[in-house]
Amino acid sequence: MRVLVTGATGFVGRRLVPALLDADHDVVALVRDASRYSGPDEAEVVEGDLLDAETLTPAMESVDAAYYLVHSMRSGGDFEARDRLAARNFVNAASAAGVERVVYLGGLGEERDRLSPHLRSRREVEHLLASGPYELTTLRAAIIVGAGSASFDMVRQLAKRLPVMVTPQWVETECQPIAISDVVAYLVGVLDHPETAGETYEIGGPDVLTYREMLQQVGTHLGHAPRIVPVPVLSPRLSSYWIDLVTDVDMDVARPLIEGLKNPVVVTDDRIRDIISVDDIPFDVAVERALVEERDETAISIEPATEVP
Repeated sequence: MRVLVTGATGFVGRRLVPALLDADHDVVALVRDASRYSGPDEAEVVEGDLLDAETLTPAMESVDAAYYLVHSMRSGGDFEARDRLAARNFVNAASAAGVERVVYLGGLGEERDRLSPHLRSRREVEHLLASGPYELTTLRAAIIVGAGSASFDMVRQLAKRLPVMVTPQWVETECQPIAISDVVAYLVGVLDHPETAGETYEIGGPDVLTYREMLQQVGTHLGHAPRIVPVPVLSPRLSSYWIDLVTDVDMDVARPLIEGLKNPVVVTDDRIRDIISVDDIPFDVAVERALVEERDETAISIEPATEVP
């Protein structure tokens, strides 16, 4: 199957591309700058930008299925408007090209819970993608644990830098994190199961934890468990300023993430487990793997270059 991956250089996309190749798919990686793409040589690289509709036609040529893994939160400002435009451009291009299947990785959260702007935007993108003539498969996930995940990175930095934390009540909100390798297994797996076309599934790991418990477990891996003191008057806005002070997570990323922590994100429908088998990695193990990968990447980045005579 010829498969297009949007967001191929992102946290999920750069892991999905090699997994799809291993599953014997022909992969087209959509990137903004091909000269900066460092993925597998076997992938066909096409330059394009979801915010520029005219650039998408070459990427969609002869594509059977496409993955939508793009969101604009890291770009700051009005990310909701950019997400909306990108989704509409994708729908139009995929529809015109006759793409048969689309797979979208969205966010968990019940709409009746007054979703945060970040989660609301993810759900709006889902609705826009569903307007196309192709068959859409949606996977909804909470925090994805792995090196390079913005939400996990925020948790890791807080657990590392603050032995004592004064936090808002969101630390008692429940979440069902999932390891990145399990997310990729689900994303690849749905293509092999035609019955998943047109369906929406919730995916999560085996553990349901509060954010307090996650912070404490990550802190233990880092050599200390932070002491957490919830304060009811600390608003999400103040929390984002606080995180900006004590971590290097960008404010434009931290604020929408923090606002989303008030929403419980727990799997209520696990039908997909009967269809696709994954390793079901516990949070503790996923954290250990993520921290090892981060250390390895850091070691590679600071290794001195070898001079060539």
